[in-house]
Amino acid sequence: MSTPVDDPLDPLDPLSRERSHLAESRAALRAMREDVESLDISDVTANWVNAEVLAHQIDERIKALADLSDTPLFFGRLDYLHAPGAEGAEGAEGERFYIGRRHVHDAEGDPMVIDWRAPVSQPFYRASKKDPMDIALRRRFGYTGGDLTAYEDEHLSDPAEAARTSKLLQQEIERPRVGPMRDIVATIQPEQDEIVRSGLGGTVCVQGGPGTGKTAVGLHRVAYLLYAHRERLARTGTLVIGPNKSFLHYIEQVLPALGELTVRQATVDDLVAHVEVRGTDDAAAAVIKGDARMAEVLRRAVYSHVTMPTEAVVVVRGSRRWRVPAYELEEIARELLARDIRYGAAREALPQRIAHAVLVQMERSGEAPDDRVQDAVARNSAVKAAVKEIWPPVDPAKLVLRLLADADFLAEHAAGILDEDEQKTILWAKPARSVKSAKWSAADAVLIDEAADLLSRTPSLGHVVIDEAQDLSPMQYRAVGRRCTTGSATVLGDLAQGTTPWATRSWDEALAHLGKSDGVIEELTAGFRVPTDVITYASRLLPYIAPGLTPVASIRENPGFFEVRSAADTGEVVAACRELLENEGSVGLIAADARIPALSEALGAEGIGYLGPGEETTERTRLTLVPASLAKGLEYDYVVLDEPRAVVDGEPDERTGLRRLYVALTRAVSGLIVVHGAPLPAQLGG
Repeated sequence: MSTPVDDPLDPLDPLSRERSHLAESRAALRAMREDVESLDISDVTANWVNAEVLAHQIDERIKALADLSDTPLFFGRLDYLHAPGAEGAEGAEGERFYIGRRHVHDAEGDPMVIDWRAPVSQPFYRASKKDPMDIALRRRFGYTGGDLTAYEDEHLSDPAEAARTSKLLQQEIERPRVGPMRDIVATIQPEQDEIVRSGLGGTVCVQGGPGTGKTAVGLHRVAYLLYAHRERLARTGTLVIGPNKSFLHYIEQVLPALGELTVRQATVDDLVAHVEVRGTDDAAAAVIKGDARMAEVLRRAVYSHVTMPTEAVVVVRGSRRWRVPAYELEEIARELLARDIRYGAAREALPQRIAHAVLVQMERSGEAPDDRVQDAVARNSAVKAAVKEIWPPVDPAKLVLRLLADADFLAEHAAGILDEDEQKTILWAKPARSVKSAKWSAADAVLIDEAADLLSRTPSLGHVVIDEAQDLSPMQYRAVGRRCTTGSATVLGDLAQGTTPWATRSWDEALAHLGKSDGVIEELTAGFRVPTDVITYASRLLPYIAPGLTPVASIRENPGFFEVRSAADTGEVVAACRELLENEGSVGLIAADARIPALSEALGAEGIGYLGPGEETTERTRLTLVPASLAKGLEYDYVVLDEPRAVVDGEPDERTGLRRLYVALTRAVSGLIVVHGAPLPAQLGG
């Protein structure tokens, strides 16, 4: 159990000794930072470019060594029975390690705090009474702000001590939140830790219901991989993909808090921003454009530009004329097609292949041409003209524009893939005259990205995390997969929360579209964030929205606050918000998108300030007004859910509406009030 503060002046008091170690560790961290700040690089770089690069690296290192005053420098301690790696060795004495967010060492280089990602820290998350992993004592620390206020011990190797639930762990899990998402480094559970520490070489897909910590697991996996494979990922890069800007803003402080400052964050729309998106698709068109079959339509359309030659190429060099007949040019073109390389790469190779055919003739006539001659022939005007005729340049945006505007062109390349009705569905009613004037949709931009990759290979990153992946279309999965063809991925999502018309049907199918069919699928079912009463109520919808999924089982000791209220008008909703604002922590008012203006007016009339999704809450403004369409991935201590029936009716079909409602119901960490005037959906049992 937690040990209260007794006499902080008592030198024998364990809490006082731990506070002393905390103070010494903070001093050591300051010294580490000062050492970096004092570095003089004026005489160690050869030129200004190297100096700029080194200065940037030093600046990033200084930022990574920042001591966040309200964040515990260490949150746990491990006392080993033996020196790590020496278990069972005669005379091997145990060692003590403090586990924290970053490594800290003293002036002699001896560790004062061990990074949570180091192998020696693993037992802090994995050790148990059944498998103590050579740990005699695991100590957890309680903090108020940055001040150490309590500790709790588990004697894992003592058979006389019964296993029990950590009170400090529960308190940390249930601690109210104000501001953006924070890390869970002090509360990672064994099943989460196993995913976090999985290797860089493999792709992991995490199916996790609300409150299971899947987003945090994905972000901590990035932090772990950067620790374990820093040099490799520094070269290849890492990327976190979220569903929208609000979500990315909500999670953006997690990795910097763990000392990782170089991870890029983006949406899929950011990745495929080849054109300005100014239009929208109806659901039927978006589903077809997002279908993986479109990849073959695009491939056919791209390679349809290759035309077999009918005339020879004649290259004039000095007084000699060298003729490459049409049949030989066709052999070269067909060989390049058979190699199945990118269209652009084949086009670049074609002039060299034609030039090589000319050099063969030169050699047969007794000449001895070298590489310079071949390059000169490849640049010859006759060769260039032949290449333009056989393998013309293709602009990806113009290609997609023609497919969507020219019924005959689409029919030619979609034959046997899309039926006539599907083709009519995606054709533009008013064809645009140019790429710039076209009202491109988000789905069109993904098609252009696919076409661009057919022309030139998309650069690959070392690791990509995709959160809320259940809402991606097959073509969007392909767009993400292109960015980690030589790397790995972490796929995070919940099939029950899929709210797009093209929502993922199975994770096996999603991994296939991603190009990672060998990925491992893990399921998290233990709920840490959503109270028992809330998740039990929301789970009534699962048989209708995702019948094959295991319901989340909350491990929270506190059942939370849950109430369903009937109301005649928005005044009851505002009253519920005011009531919850009396508690500590953040409050989210979630409502169908169409009801947001009326609720905004009602809050304003009562003088209650509020923020929009993604805006950072403060002690003064803790209420956020959230359209149901933007609630996914966000969490609040308390939630008021306005008119569940309106949330369902706001979607194109009932199943999608019920999924949207499931999302809205599961955003609360401590309490939920459901306010309704219209009858509740029958699937909720009332």
